Amino acid sequence: MGTIKACIFDLDGVVVDTAKYHYLAWKRLANELGFDFTHQDNERLKGVSRIDSLNILLEIGGQSFTPEEKLAFAEKKNNWYTQYIDKMTPDEVLPGVLDFFEQLKAAGIKMALGSASKNAGYILQKTNLTHWFDVIVDGTKTSKAKPDPEVFLLGAKGLNISPSECVVFEDAEAGVEAAINAGMFCVGIGSPAILGKANRVIPDLFEMNLKKLDF
Repeated sequence: MGTIKACIFDLDGVVVDTAKYHYLAWKRLANELGFDFTHQDNERLKGVSRIDSLNILLEIGGQSFTPEEKLAFAEKKNNWYTQYIDKMTPDEVLPGVLDFFEQLKAAGIKMALGSASKNAGYILQKTNLTHWFDVIVDGTKTSKAKPDPEVFLLGAKGLNISPSECVVFEDAEAGVEAAINAGMFCVGIGSPAILGKANRVIPDLFEMNLKKLDF
């Protein structure tokens, strides 16, 4: 093992797959407004705040609305999303996550969650993951969106560990950039074509072990 003392995890697409619920809720909104929203369109929303996501969606549909109307749409989308995650169970934790968490705990490596989601705490509760994390930093505690490093720096500060001794696990390009901006190592979960700036890219946490924390 090198000098790694902490792992900081993004939530959506890394630990649980809530991305599909965001997609379903955005698609439902687009359909209600009279246009379609594809999986490819959805790629542009990864790691992006709710209002910025809505603006991208409306741009795709060629539609414009007042700030008040936009807030109402964002609220509507979030209500649908909350209904979807309401039905989540521990079965929805992604492959390899619990095994890797157990290895980290056994090795005495600290763990933090670093997510832009305001629903992160609720999702962790529904999937029975809260107890694994020493620190949870979510959208209710941050003001700047990734690629700003705020969320990860708050995680390191909460753990009382220097950024250079932290590894971030991310599935979005903006998240990888945020980790680099924080001065941390980064493991990308997904496609090397998109996450190439990460120190290492793997398909999922099933492929992860303590040996791969040596940078």
